[in-house]
Amino acid sequence: MSLMHTFGILARPEKEWESIRQEKESTTKLYLSHVVFLALIPAVASFYGTTQVGWQIGDGDFVRLSETSAAQLCILFYGAMLSGIFLIGKFIDFFAVTYGVDQQEHKGVALAAYTATPLFMVGIIALHPVLWMDMLAGIVAICWSVYLLYKGLPILMRIPEDRGFMFATSILTVGLVMLVGLLAISVVVWSVGIGPVYVS
Repeated sequence: MSLMHTFGILARPEKEWESIRQEKESTTKLYLSHVVFLALIPAVASFYGTTQVGWQIGDGDFVRLSETSAAQLCILFYGAMLSGIFLIGKFIDFFAVTYGVDQQEHKGVALAAYTATPLFMVGIIALHPVLWMDMLAGIVAICWSVYLLYKGLPILMRIPEDRGFMFATSILTVGLVMLVGLLAISVVVWSVGIGPVYVS
């Protein structure tokens, strides 16, 4: 059922959030029917794009990654996406009590997973890495995800919109902190030898 929400959440978010709220779906089922598949899109596309197509800086030659290096990085990226959705979801549930959300309405992982749908879907552009195009598409996907968060949280958690706005803003703050943490972890991972290996 989860994948059926994928295009609905993009095309008619308000109606789809209502439908998601009425479902009693476990975290395991949500992952197995939605997250694990959509998170493959950017991971697989990145592997192909960085090993078979490559990218160009200015008028220089195309740069590619070795398949071993790209596979390691894409697996780590995939794992980071799966764990990131879960961690943000648990943060949402943890903070939900502060914003007066009923215990029965704690759907943090679902909110995080469906809010990230545009980010997963836009990952397809990594098949052909073009810096300016990827950045533009990424900005559009981030804006749509933020819109889904602010629109969906009050519906999913059954709280007033003004309280939902403050709650959503708190979630964005946590997300930014996690992003900074992920960048720091990336530096550490690269320093121990799991970094990009370029081929001509």
